[in-house]
Amino acid sequence: MALPDAVSTCLSPPVHYMICKLGFEKKDIYDINDIVSENGEVHWQAVTEHLHYLESDQSVDYVKSVQSLGPVCESINLHFKSLTKEQFVVQYSAWFRWTNYTELFLEVFDVLQYAQATQVALGLMKLTSCLERALGDVYLLIGKDCPFLLRDLLASEQLGVVFGQDVMDVLRVFIGSPYGLNLRNVLWHGFASPQEIPAKYCAMLLFLTAGLGQLLQTYLLKTKSILVHRPYVTFITLEELVAFPDLNHETLCVAEELVQVSNFVFKSMLPFWMAALTAFKQSRYADCVILLLPQLEVGLRLLFTTTNKCPNRLLTAEPSALYTTFDEMLKKHLDNEEINQLPSVLEEPAMEFLWDFLNHQEGPRIRDHLSHGEINLKTFPRELANQIVAFAITLLCRFSDEDTVAFKEHMVIKPLMNCASCYRSRFHPISRLKKQVLECVKSIHLWPELPTVSEEHVQAVKGLEGNTETSSLILKMAEILCQLQQYLPQDCCSPDDPINSVVTERLLVKLCDKHICTLYSPRPVLEVLVVLRKICTQCHQVSEQVITSTELRYKQWMKKTLRSRQRHNYLRMLNSIKFLSPVLRLILLLITLEVVNVHLICKKTPFDYQQYLKFLKSVLQYTENLVTYTSPEKNKWDETEELTNKALIKIREFSDRKLTLIQSAT
Repeated sequence: MALPDAVSTCLSPPVHYMICKLGFEKKDIYDINDIVSENGEVHWQAVTEHLHYLESDQSVDYVKSVQSLGPVCESINLHFKSLTKEQFVVQYSAWFRWTNYTELFLEVFDVLQYAQATQVALGLMKLTSCLERALGDVYLLIGKDCPFLLRDLLASEQLGVVFGQDVMDVLRVFIGSPYGLNLRNVLWHGFASPQEIPAKYCAMLLFLTAGLGQLLQTYLLKTKSILVHRPYVTFITLEELVAFPDLNHETLCVAEELVQVSNFVFKSMLPFWMAALTAFKQSRYADCVILLLPQLEVGLRLLFTTTNKCPNRLLTAEPSALYTTFDEMLKKHLDNEEINQLPSVLEEPAMEFLWDFLNHQEGPRIRDHLSHGEINLKTFPRELANQIVAFAITLLCRFSDEDTVAFKEHMVIKPLMNCASCYRSRFHPISRLKKQVLECVKSIHLWPELPTVSEEHVQAVKGLEGNTETSSLILKMAEILCQLQQYLPQDCCSPDDPINSVVTERLLVKLCDKHICTLYSPRPVLEVLVVLRKICTQCHQVSEQVITSTELRYKQWMKKTLRSRQRHNYLRMLNSIKFLSPVLRLILLLITLEVVNVHLICKKTPFDYQQYLKFLKSVLQYTENLVTYTSPEKNKWDETEELTNKALIKIREFSDRKLTLIQSAT
């Protein structure tokens, strides 16, 4: 992969002109006192009068508006540079409180004093994401479902009511419209290099945010409303995200060398890469990832356009067309229905990593959450940043010239390459189902350790002598397991006790460890996975209810606080546990086998998909009824036995048909 020699920018000529030149054409000078008062009050009329509208439909004329607002932005930038930090805090800090992140805007002011290009771009990315989140909170004062896209949010009637339509039009000149400067998108999608973002536009957005705070205060006082901030997204299970070893100083130093020579890096974007690695070293993990994600998108876009032979898509699209972003690059097909060649170049592990961290609904969806201001930047976890940086290093290595082979064999880089090459999806529904199965079987595995009264007490209850019905159920399960045995690892089966809990747990672990390709699962597979996951959830709930009820009833038994009927019911529950434990494990085994053979769902076989789905839904209905019957409120243990008998008959019939299908397909 080599960068086309002629490419010096990722901005198309019209977009480059709009951002880098248009706002500099007019040389007018405005008195700052006409724009803002000494105490920081924004004179909105002096700003909105620079808006221009098309005669045809009265929509914003973005070209003339950018041209006219350019000198205003310059005046504001010079005004901020003339202020000390103390003066800025006194005049403006109160007006940033509505964003719930005043410190960020004070930080952006500091950045503007030195106008270092990379830091200005970083400040603008952080500012726009925080502003979007705050505007969404304002939207919810009136509306219900906040629009996901910034352009829809800014065009909403609700924000027009709060701030005024002309004010929102000013904001849309700078962000949110593909016809305007569109600063947020060109930065977050990695199209703009540091030198291509004028500092005066960052100053203008800082100024506008303060002005919005003033207008909001007026609205809140008038309507007696209170602005409520939505909670941030948090990453609870960080250990699930860890795929790479912790990066040390030596690894980061090698990465800095690699950045300089890798074909994955646009030379104009080099400052972003270096700043990202520096941020990681300085424990500024949110800054690191904010800087790095757009650069991953740039590098992958180069790969995408090269492998799919569409070099024109390397640049920003015009307003009438779509950008080439992560979303499109990770799809199976191109817009013209041809196969996307990027997955074959990146290979399955890298694609699964990207889907896990960017797209899957149960994954961290790191780019979405960061760019929409949904994450607390002050507490961004090192563990997550470590994964993104490590993955980026592996791409730098993979897509370099042959003379950089020494980097790949370096003792600090090689472990990263090994981890990347064997990555498996953790957040695809198949992976989540495997995790559910193993968590559920661990819960069931606790049952034998639960305190219970002696077997003599159980046998003394009328109707439970000899346990003939329970024995019949266990026999049915053994028959079903016997049907399945030829498809199971032989060392996981015990001829003496085929439904032994320890053996079943080992078996499930072994089956779940089998790698299954998760990329581009067809719709029927996803539909089946939804049902299987619901079944597993119900099984786990049954297990937790049994554990809770058993522990509680035993304590009450020992304290002799149970009434006669409660004692009788408790003993029936203990009898039911004898068949509930194996039946739940059997269902988990069936679920796991369905996952292992999930590819058969879409094959043309005599097996009817709708009948298959119907069967799974009947199992789901059984497990839902189990949840109800085993709840502390119901305690219907006799009905549980009857219910289980009917379910096992259905499962046995299904196993006969399903296994015949597997046999014929393999």
